[in-house]
Order: sequence, then C-alpha cells, then structure tokens
Amino acid sequence: METIEQPPELLPARMINEYVYCPRLFWLEYVEREFEHSFDTVDGERVHRRVDQPHGDLPDEFTQVKAEATSVELASAELGIVAKIDIVRTDGERAVPIDYKRGKVPPIVAGAYDPERVQVCMQALLLREHGYACETARIYYAASNRFVDIAIDAELVAQTRAAVSSARTLMQRGTVPAPLAHSSKCGRCSLNAICLPDETNALRDRERDTRDIRPFAAPLDDRVWLYVLEAGNRVGISSETLQVRDDDGVKAEMPLVEAAGISLFGNVQISSQALRAVLGRDVPVFFLSYGGWLSGYARSVNDHSLDLRVAQHRTAQDVESSLGLARAFVFGKVRNQRTMVRRSLGSSARATLQALSLLSHRIQTAPNAESLLGFEGNAARLYFEAFGEMLRIQTGFEVTGRTRRPPTDPVNAMLSFGYAMLSKEALAAVIAVGFEPGLGFYHRVRAGRPSLALDLMEEFRPLIVDSTVLSLVNAREIRASHFDRRGKAIVLTQEGRKIFIGAIERRLRSTVVHPTFGYTLTYRRALHVQARLLARTIQGDVPAYPPFMTR
Repeated sequence: METIEQPPELLPARMINEYVYCPRLFWLEYVEREFEHSFDTVDGERVHRRVDQPHGDLPDEFTQVKAEATSVELASAELGIVAKIDIVRTDGERAVPIDYKRGKVPPIVAGAYDPERVQVCMQALLLREHGYACETARIYYAASNRFVDIAIDAELVAQTRAAVSSARTLMQRGTVPAPLAHSSKCGRCSLNAICLPDETNALRDRERDTRDIRPFAAPLDDRVWLYVLEAGNRVGISSETLQVRDDDGVKAEMPLVEAAGISLFGNVQISSQALRAVLGRDVPVFFLSYGGWLSGYARSVNDHSLDLRVAQHRTAQDVESSLGLARAFVFGKVRNQRTMVRRSLGSSARATLQALSLLSHRIQTAPNAESLLGFEGNAARLYFEAFGEMLRIQTGFEVTGRTRRPPTDPVNAMLSFGYAMLSKEALAAVIAVGFEPGLGFYHRVRAGRPSLALDLMEEFRPLIVDSTVLSLVNAREIRASHFDRRGKAIVLTQEGRKIFIGAIERRLRSTVVHPTFGYTLTYRRALHVQARLLARTIQGDVPAYPPFMTR
C-alpha cells in the first residue's frame, strides 16, 4: 500500500519570532499552548486594533498601480509557514509588508532586533512566493511613531530559513529547552511565571545563590474567588458582571474580570450564559456538597500541555520515579507539621519534635509506598496528639486526635472542611498547569478522586488549614454555636462555613517568603509555583521536586 506523506505543519510567523527571541518561550506558547496576558500583550493588542480588521485585497493583476490591504493572511507549504501581515502596500509588481509594534525604535544599527527582522522577512518571502517583488519590509514602532525599513537580503533570508528549520527540529525533539540564564528578556516576558527561568536554573545548579533569583512577573492575586453557599441562590451574568440572586433579587455582584474561580455549594445554580462567560475566560467552576466535598468541576476547552500529560503518565508507570515524588510530598508535610509544633509548643514538645525529625529522615529513604504510608501515619498520630496542646486551654474546643469519617468534634469538623477547601485550591492549580488531575504519584488512582491535587496539597495542609483552625479557635473567632450535630457527626453551620471560608481565604492571600527562592508570594500563588515545579520535574527540566517547607 502506498504511504501518503502528510504535509508539514505550517508554523505561524509570530511563533518563529518567539523562537528567535527565546526557544523556551516558543516551546511553551506553541508546543504546550501556554499563555498569560501581561501589560505588554494587552497594549500590543490595542496597537494592532486598527490593522487587525481585514480591509482591501491584494490585486490579482500587477497592472493596478497602487493598493493597500490590512490583515492579509498568506501561507506557503514550501516555506512551511503561515503569516497574517498587518499591512501590505503594493505598487505594480512591488510589495512592501508593514508590521506594527507597540514599542520604541531600538537604538541599534540594524534598526530592529533579530526576532522582528526575521518575522518581516518571512512576510516578504511569502509575498515573493505569491509573485511579488519584495526587497524591503517596514516596521512601525507606535511608541516612537516611526517606520524602520528592513532590507530583505541574502543574509537575513538565510537566518530566517535556519530559524524555521530549527524551530521545527525542536518540536520534533519533544523536550523542553533550557531557560535563558541571567537574561534581561525574562523580566517583561508574559510567561515568566509559567517558565520560572531563574528558579529552574537554580534547581539545576545547586551551587547557585538563590538570592540571585528575581521575583517572577506573576499576575497579582488581585482576582478573587466567588463562594455561593445558600441553597436556592442563582448565579447569572449581566453586562460582564456576575450576579448572585435569590427570590428577593440581587444579593451580590462581581465584575467578571475580577473572578479567579467560582465555588458553588449544595443546591446552587448557575445559568448557561454565566457558565459560558466564565469558561470563556478560563475561570473554573467547582460544584461542592454542603460539607465542602467536591462533586465535579467545569473548565474551558482551552486544552494545553499535552506533552506534560504524556510525561505524567510515563512517570506514574515508573515505580521509582513515583516513589521519589511521593517521598518529597510526605517529607514536606511532616517537616511543616514539625514546624507548627515547634512554633506553638517549643521545648515542651521536645520528644515529639525529635520523633518527627526521625520520621522525616526515614521518609526520605522509604523503600516502597507501603513503608512511606506507615511513616506518614506515625507522624500524623504524633502531630495530632500535640495539636490538642496547641489549642489554648479553656476555649471549649478540646481534641485528642484526628477523626475523619465522620468528624466527631468541632476541631475535626473544621479540619475536614478545610482540607476539602484546600483540595479544591490544589485542583485549580494542577488544572491551570495542564496536568491530568486524577493521576497521582502518592495517592492511589481512584475513580472520581483528584489524586494529583491531593498529592500537591500534602505539604500545605499544616501551613494553610491547620494554622487557620488554630487561629480561629485561639482567637475565639468561632464558637460552639457555629456547629451542628448530625447523628454521630459534627458539622459547621451555614454561618460557621462563612466564617471558616473567610479565614482560609485570608490565609491563602497572606504572604510568605518562598523557602527555596527567597522572594515573597501568597500561599495561593505558592501552590501554583509548586505545581509548575512538579511539571518541570516530571518533564526532566529540573532534577528533583523541591517541597515547600517554611523555616
């Protein structure tokens, strides 16, 4: 049977621009389909707004003296590229492509940097293939209000063809390229928080001083989560504003652009219009029971990081690789539990601190998953025995250990509810990165359970949930009246859930110094950084996953 050879994938000229600027940026944007808006990208869209509207056509006959067309899309199988040219001006057989840029004319002899020169050269080559003579391209710099002419000479053509070939080779190789080192390009890159260049280089080079790491240009945690707890409430949308309604009218409003995610508890509804609007902005929607347990979630079809999921499945099938990650998750959790005990009880808990230290060392060399599970269980028993002493006396919230199904006292009721909230946060992080949430490395795969999210949250349980419970009880922000008994179980009331969610949100939005990299970030952002580092680890970008452990 004759084999039909598939034509090569046409690479967008804009992506070749990214490749010349930074091969890792090309990989993240084009291969893994990652993207994050920054001021530069938003302002660039504003500059392009006029020329992005198609207007006019290229003349079919060269006898037409002059013509101008905007947003002209051309493709070439021979070149293997496709481009949308901002403006094409023709004069008979001659054509000049014009590309719009938001910045200033760079102070260099060439008149433009290599990525921009290569991009307009591709546009010129496409025009040549379509029959035009094209010896010059132009770049318009909006901030300088100036045009710069770029000669399409043999040297630039050779550089351009080599860039296209190298980008295609990188795609076929299938491995993420190394980040740039100490590059000024990283500072304003919109994918800095996804790439983590300094962090990755520091983890690759153990001798590098982490004080050299620049805080990444991550989006600020200025967006907020919308929690809807009351049965019968309905979430709708009106003029780009989310509205929470009941039978009496609008109870609360939030601009859509400020929504980081939506959590709906129990019998709360969301309209199809609102759901389409939030998913269109990659805002996840989580459906939870009244007690906070995850029932399901909705996410957009903006799928990305397929290569990451291939690596995730490969790692999950490798016993040693999975065990190494599981050790890191549990080690981080136990070290953070020890930190909590040390801060609260000090030398009075010397025996517990010593036992937790011993167990943390054994965790690092656990020979198999069963042993690791046993070490974690022993550490949890010691920790929760001390947890009761960490609660101030005469608060009325005594606890002697951890009870889960069902929680039989107010403290365990808060811990269970808090861990459910934290699992939702971890799930949002692994979804944002592009993982398969149900495929974990420590928690066994079970239908309907986000095992990887449970893995990721392990090291954050003491720092976020346990500390929130201690704060609420010791500061007397929560009272016995905020709990109900349902059979053998103790649960939070509606008012109790509101108080607890408010407290855990404050904790998630509070800042901490990253223990490995030394810069300040929120706990919610730290979850996302750890999810990124986990991705970098299983893709072979960094040698080992570094758990998040406060000092």
